[in-house]
Amino acid sequence: MGNEQDTKNLYPRFVYSRLLEVLEDSPAVLIHGPRQCGKTTLVGQLAEETGCGYITFDDDIQRNAAQFDPIGFVADLPERVILDEVQRVPELFTSLKLAIDKQHRPGRFILTGSANVLLVPKLADSLAGRMEILRLHPLSQAELNKKQPVFLECLFQTGFKTGPFGRRQGKALAVRLASGGFPSALARSSQRRREDWYRNYADTLLQRDIRDIARVSSLEVLSRLLTYAAGHTACLLNVAAIAAPFHVSRQTIGEYLSLFSRIFLLEELAPWHNNLLKRLVKTPKLHFVDSGLVCMLLDLDEDSLWANRTLFGQILETFVYQELRRLASWHEQTVKFSHFRDRDQVEVDLILESHGRVAGVEVKAASTVTSADFKGLRRLKEVLQDRFVAGVVLYDGEVIAGFGEGLYAVPLSFLWDA
Repeated sequence: MGNEQDTKNLYPRFVYSRLLEVLEDSPAVLIHGPRQCGKTTLVGQLAEETGCGYITFDDDIQRNAAQFDPIGFVADLPERVILDEVQRVPELFTSLKLAIDKQHRPGRFILTGSANVLLVPKLADSLAGRMEILRLHPLSQAELNKKQPVFLECLFQTGFKTGPFGRRQGKALAVRLASGGFPSALARSSQRRREDWYRNYADTLLQRDIRDIARVSSLEVLSRLLTYAAGHTACLLNVAAIAAPFHVSRQTIGEYLSLFSRIFLLEELAPWHNNLLKRLVKTPKLHFVDSGLVCMLLDLDEDSLWANRTLFGQILETFVYQELRRLASWHEQTVKFSHFRDRDQVEVDLILESHGRVAGVEVKAASTVTSADFKGLRRLKEVLQDRFVAGVVLYDGEVIAGFGEGLYAVPLSFLWDA
């Protein structure tokens, strides 16, 4: 089932239990996420354990057959089947809808996709109410550590126990950022070989996956834009500023950024809204899917990243955001993410909301924390009162310390080593 098997049986995927749960009551599940993040390995495990069929639309014959006669193709499928890279055959979605409506049996269709079909209204609407969606991310640091993390439980339920914890990461943190979380990249034996993998990965996405979903006249512009956008990760999205170096319209650059979003290369983090607060900045933040990809695009290895503290801080914020997104993907309760900033430059890097409860997370690259680092979190607590459950400054230190009720300084390593 492809080369995503490189790290099979080495790292657990904590979302797997959620997949089994979903298959108990939903006729279709879509597992989507960036190419090479481990979808094929995940469904391969499912196929081995359940004996369900497997078809990949990376196979030209299967793809042509499905496109030629989608109704007949679906009718001939096994009772339970995995359809890999289903975004390559959009014609199939209507036929899947008809099959589900005719026989609403749990666990019939397990779909995977490397493009976000939810951003294509016609496709999303065709399976609305019939399909559960699971997002698979690259490997989290907790999965690499083979240890179930408890950060979100502490954030929303139990609080953090103060005292010594772990040890300072130092330059080892730069190694984590530069390595990223894609299984096939991590299987490489050296940083140089991982950089080669990320370079080939980006080229493949631009030359193949983008062409699958859109007609783009200049791949060279796309490549330069991706690199330029990487330098804006963890920054407020300013399409005009990103478009400035290119001899194309702002609208075209916006469309190209949307294409990157559709294939999970980057995403927009929405601004947080609250009626009690005025003068809020309503601009989304830009975040790339993986810190390793950003480092390759910006030609940063662990040494040059560690030396450039501005970029290190930016990429660390993206790294933490994506780590928390990965933790949330298998968390029992849905977690919604946003960021907070007002026109007085009071900000919180990440706002996490779950069932009406709100928590804030600030990311700091330094190994010390002061009361001033909690300015945005205290503002959030003041406004939300009982809805505010916790505020955390994640830093590169060795102690969990309290800075007032519900406010904590927490070592970054707590994300994967608690």
